[in-house]
Amino acid sequence: MVRGLQRTSNLPQLQNLIKRDPISYKEEFLQQWNHYNSIRQIFRINPDEQTSHFRELVTFISQVAQFYPSETSEFPSHLSSLLLESYGSLSSDIRHSIIQNLVMLKNKGVITSFDLLKTLLPLLPRTTSSSLRASIRKTILTDIKTANQRAKNHKLNRAVQTMLFGMVERGMGGIVMGDKGKLRSNPNTSGDGLSNNGDEAMWAVVMTKELWKKGVWDDAKSVAIVALGCFHPITKVQSASLHFFLGSDEESEDSEDESDVNTVNVKSLEHKREVKKKTRSGDKKMRKVLKTASKQRKRKDAGKTPNFPAIQLLHDPQTFGERLYDLLQKYDARFSLDHKILVMQLLSRVTSSHQLTILGFYTYILKYLTHHQLRAPAILALLAQSTHALTPPDALIPAVRKLSHQFVHPGVGSEVVAAGLNAIREICRRQPWAMEEDLLGDLIGYRKSRDKGVMSAARGLLQLYREVNPSMLKRRERGKTASMGMAQGSQPTPFGYVEKPAEDIEGLTLLEDHLKTVHGEDDGFGDRDDDEGAWEGWEIQSESSDDSSDSGGWIDIESDGENHLSISDSDGEGEKSGTRLPDNDGPSLVEVNRTSALATTKILTPADFALISDLRIQAATQAVENGGGPAAKRKLASLEAVKKAGSSGADDTSAFVVSEGDILGPRKKAKADYEERIASIARGREGREKFGSLKGKRKKETASSSTNREKARNKPIMMIMGSKGVRGKKKQSLREKQKRLRAHIDRAKKAHH
Repeated sequence: MVRGLQRTSNLPQLQNLIKRDPISYKEEFLQQWNHYNSIRQIFRINPDEQTSHFRELVTFISQVAQFYPSETSEFPSHLSSLLLESYGSLSSDIRHSIIQNLVMLKNKGVITSFDLLKTLLPLLPRTTSSSLRASIRKTILTDIKTANQRAKNHKLNRAVQTMLFGMVERGMGGIVMGDKGKLRSNPNTSGDGLSNNGDEAMWAVVMTKELWKKGVWDDAKSVAIVALGCFHPITKVQSASLHFFLGSDEESEDSEDESDVNTVNVKSLEHKREVKKKTRSGDKKMRKVLKTASKQRKRKDAGKTPNFPAIQLLHDPQTFGERLYDLLQKYDARFSLDHKILVMQLLSRVTSSHQLTILGFYTYILKYLTHHQLRAPAILALLAQSTHALTPPDALIPAVRKLSHQFVHPGVGSEVVAAGLNAIREICRRQPWAMEEDLLGDLIGYRKSRDKGVMSAARGLLQLYREVNPSMLKRRERGKTASMGMAQGSQPTPFGYVEKPAEDIEGLTLLEDHLKTVHGEDDGFGDRDDDEGAWEGWEIQSESSDDSSDSGGWIDIESDGENHLSISDSDGEGEKSGTRLPDNDGPSLVEVNRTSALATTKILTPADFALISDLRIQAATQAVENGGGPAAKRKLASLEAVKKAGSSGADDTSAFVVSEGDILGPRKKAKADYEERIASIARGREGREKFGSLKGKRKKETASSSTNREKARNKPIMMIMGSKGVRGKKKQSLREKQKRLRAHIDRAKKAHH
C-alpha cells in the first residue's frame, strides 16, 4: 500500500500508470489537477515562488491531457493566457516549458494548429531570447508547412493570413519616420498614443516571405499582406516588403535567421578531419556539411531576379503604383536616396509588368537625371524599366531631352556618354515615339567616337531606329534593308496600336524538315509514345523553351535584306555587301514565305521546342559561315543568349528588367580595389620563398646575396650622378687628384708583381 502511494505521488510514475490505465487512476489525476489549480493561482501572484514544481505539474498534465478531455478543457487556455498576459514576468525556463507543452498538446490533438499559432505569433515581437525566437519561428513554419503538405489547408491559411494582416494593419496609423534626420531617433506613436517600433508588422512580413519562399503560400492574400507593408510608417518594414517584390535579400537583421547567417568554414573542417581520428560517422558528417556549404554557395551566387509572380497577383496595381508615387512625393525629404531608389525600382517594375500610366513619376525623376548624381546607373535603369508601349510619348520626351543634355555632351567622360546613350536606347526600344528627329541625328553622330563603349551605344541606337522607324533617319543613315522596306510601303506602328500577331512559330519549318529527315516522308513524325517520353523531365524547361521559341521583338527580325544590315553611313559599303545577295538570300526568301502545318498535326513537346532552338542556332551558324554579314552574327548572338537564359531558368518576365550592366554597356576593365590587388599579389608569390631574392643565391656556390658594388653597377646613371662620391670627385683639388692617381699607379704595379 505504501509503495502504491509512493508511485502516485511521483509524477513521472503516475504519468506512466495513467497511460497504461487512465480510468483506474482518474482520482489520482484529479488530485493533481486540483493541486495544479492552487499552484497556478499562487504562481500568478508571485511567479518566482514554486517555479520548478509548477513546471513539473504543467508537463505532467500536458502528457496525460488527451485521456481526460472534459476535465482539462480549460488547460490550453490557461497556458495561452499565462504566456500572453504575464510574459514579461515569467522566467526563461517557464517560457520554454509552456511553449513546448503547447506544441505537445497540438501534436496529441488536444488543440488545433490555429490555437497554437494564435498564441505563438504574438510572442515573436515580444521575446528577446534568440534561441526561443528561433524555436518559435521554426515551430510556426513547420506547423503551417505540414498542414499544407498533402493539400492546401485553406481554412488554416485564411485564419493565419488574417492574423498577419491585422499585425501589419495595427501600426498603419503612425507617423512616417523616414530613415534620416531627427525623426529617425524619435519613437513612433500610433493613433491611440501607444509606442510602435514596427516589430509586430516586421515579423508578419518576415513570416509571409518565408512561407512564400518555401512555396507554402502562393495566393493573392499573402501578397496583400506584404503589399500593405510597403506603406507602413516604419522604414524597416517598408524595406523588407520592397525587397520581397524586388527579389533581393535584405540584411540579416530583417530575416533574423541565425541558421542562415552562420556560414560553414570548409577549410577548418577539413583540417580537423585530417588531424582527428578517421571514422565512418565522421566521414558522413563531413559529407553532410560539404553538401550544406555547397547549397549555401549556390544560393549566394544565384542571381537575384524580381518576384514577378507576386507582382502579377497584386490587387488593383494602378492604385498600388499611385500610392507608391504618393509615398515618394510626400516624404521625399525624410527618406534616404537608397530607400527612394528601392521604392522607385518597385514602382518601375509594377508599371512595366501591368503597363500602368503614372505620369507624375516621369516628372519626379527629372531631378535625379544628372551625371554627378549618386547611383546614377540604377536611376537610369529604373527609368528605362518603367517605360512600355502604352507610355505616352509626351511624358517621356522631357526625360529623354534631359538625358541627352546631362549625359551626352563633350564635357563629360566617355563612360557617362555611353551610359546616357544606352539609357536612351532602352527607353526608345520600349517607346520609339519618345525620340525627336533632330535629337536622334545628334545622338547617332557619336558612332564615330574613338571610345568603344560610346561607339557601341550610338550604333545600337542607330540600328534600333533602322528597324522600328527608319523615316526619322536621314537617307544615307537608313541602310539598305530599311530603304527597301520604305520603298515597299512599310510604316512604323503608331502609338496605341499593337503589332501584327504572329502567324507561325519561328523555326517550325526547320523542325518539320528535321523530322522528315529522321522519320521519313510517309511517317507521321513519330508515335504517341515518343511524344509522352519527350515530356519527362521538362517541368521547368517547358516554359523557357516556349519563351525562347516565341522570342519576338526587334531582335529576331527576318527580311529579304537582313543579312546586309550595315552600321556604316556610305551606300558603297552596302553595295559591297549586296554582292552576296544571290548566294545567301535565295533560301531565306523561301523560308520566310513558307508556313508549316506541323503545329496543326502534332502536339509540340518541350523537347521539340528545345530542338527548334538548336536548329535555329545551327541555321544561324551556317549563315555566318557563308558570309551572312553583321546581321547574321547579331542573330546568332541573340539566339545563343536566349538559349543561355532558358537553361538558367529565366522566364519571359525577365524582359521587363533593365540592369545596371545594360546601362553601363561594354567597358574596359574596372580599376581593382584593395582586396583584388592583395589577391593578385598573393597569386604572384606562389612558388617563391618567403624572404629575400634568389638572384645571387642561385648563381653562386656559396649562398649569399649580391654586394653593394655589384648593385651599384646596375644603378641608373642619373642616380649615380647625384651620389656623394661623384659630387666629391668633381670638387677635388689638383693635389687630391695627384694623390689618387699616384695611389692607383702603385696598386697597379703591385698587382703585376
